[in-house]
Amino acid sequence: MAEDRNIEDLSFEQALKELETIVGQLESGEAELDKAIGLYERGDLLRKQCAARLDAAQARIEAIRLDGEGKPAGTAPFDAG
Repeated sequence: MAEDRNIEDLSFEQALKELETIVGQLESGEAELDKAIGLYERGDLLRKQCAARLDAAQARIEAIRLDGEGKPAGTAPFDAG
C-alpha cells in the first residue's frame, strides 16, 4: 500500500485501488486497533479525494442540446439527477 504517498498526488484509479485494499484489511478484522484507526482515517481521506475527483469530472461533462432540426444548439451542464 502507498500509505506514504500524498493522497492529492494519486490518480482516481490509484486512490480507489488503495481504498479497496484498506476496506479489505478492515473487513478482515486482523489489524490491531491502532492500525485499524489509521487505516480508517486514510480510507476516509481517500474516499473524499475520490468523491472530489468524480464531482470535478461530472462538472466538466456537458449535455448537447439539439434544436428542432436535431442540430446542436448549445450545451447545458450535465445533470445526473
